[in-house]
Amino acid sequence: MILIQRVNHFVHQHLLKLLVAMYAIAVVLPKAGVAIKNAKVGTIHWVPIGSVDISLPIMMLAFLLFNAGLSVNISSLRKVFLAPVPLLVGLVANLLVPLCFTLIFAALGKVFWHNPDEIQNILVGLAIIASMPIAGSSTAWVQSSGGNPALILGLVLLSTVMSPILSPVVYHSIGFITTGDYSEDLHEIASQGASSFLIVSVVIPSLLGIGLRTLMSNDRWLIISPFLKMASLLCLLVLNYSNAAVSLPMALKVWDLDFFVLIALTTLALCALSFYLGWRIPKLLRISDSERISLTYGLGMSNNGTGLVLASTTMADHPLVMLPIIVYNLGQQIVGGIFSSKMVKREK
Repeated sequence: MILIQRVNHFVHQHLLKLLVAMYAIAVVLPKAGVAIKNAKVGTIHWVPIGSVDISLPIMMLAFLLFNAGLSVNISSLRKVFLAPVPLLVGLVANLLVPLCFTLIFAALGKVFWHNPDEIQNILVGLAIIASMPIAGSSTAWVQSSGGNPALILGLVLLSTVMSPILSPVVYHSIGFITTGDYSEDLHEIASQGASSFLIVSVVIPSLLGIGLRTLMSNDRWLIISPFLKMASLLCLLVLNYSNAAVSLPMALKVWDLDFFVLIALTTLALCALSFYLGWRIPKLLRISDSERISLTYGLGMSNNGTGLVLASTTMADHPLVMLPIIVYNLGQQIVGGIFSSKMVKREK
């Protein structure tokens, strides 16, 4: 048990470095990652959601969300839902901030950028980022920064459960300002792929985890939680490696410096803006500091593991779409770490 806890602590402390290492391995040794991505387990046929192909990445993603559901303490969530203003502010802002940013970027990109296809790739990547629920990993950042754990858990849960309803709104909205194949793919995801994909890989595993936790004693949870945490961290690293193995080698083959600079500037600007507004908006509403910290991480951290799996399974003909998601995934960890250190210093 002590060894498992030490491994978990090491991985959590060096998660950003390990993610970068996974991306580097994906460039040098991509074949295993591509094989993982293409490994099909079967197909689910269910009338309410249609047919969904179950791949190995989808199974790993479902496992991550199942574990996140297991970590939810139902009693701590009741207070949050009884005073729902911060919860609703976080949910609405989490939808509108990245969506408005993407619409503004589309207008500017069409005027000032020389390559329309590159703009389309970035727009679809931003659409997937904007459509994702709040990252489950945000709960760890909130705890280390002195935020309200119950509020961030409520935000993760509510955004996850609402994602099949809210995500199509994002895809249709951005589908109307994209063109050609990109627009068709976004509308198709909105009408078919996104809802069924998110229900199978996000909503059902999360609710199963929450339901199982209500039947489990705290003593049993304390025994198994270190093992589940280690398994989740390993799944997260493998998922990032697999998705990067599909997109990064191809991106390097068609190396275009100004395109990558534009991706980096755009996604990091969205990440920084989301964190900033997550801190400033609650202040205008006189929400407490601990809840402001939770809302900041709620707005800034997107479940990009889900986004990468969705992009790799539904946008296989446009692998460069995954680049903005990969950059944002790294960016939110960096910005989250900077914000956390500032909060710790502020508390001291």
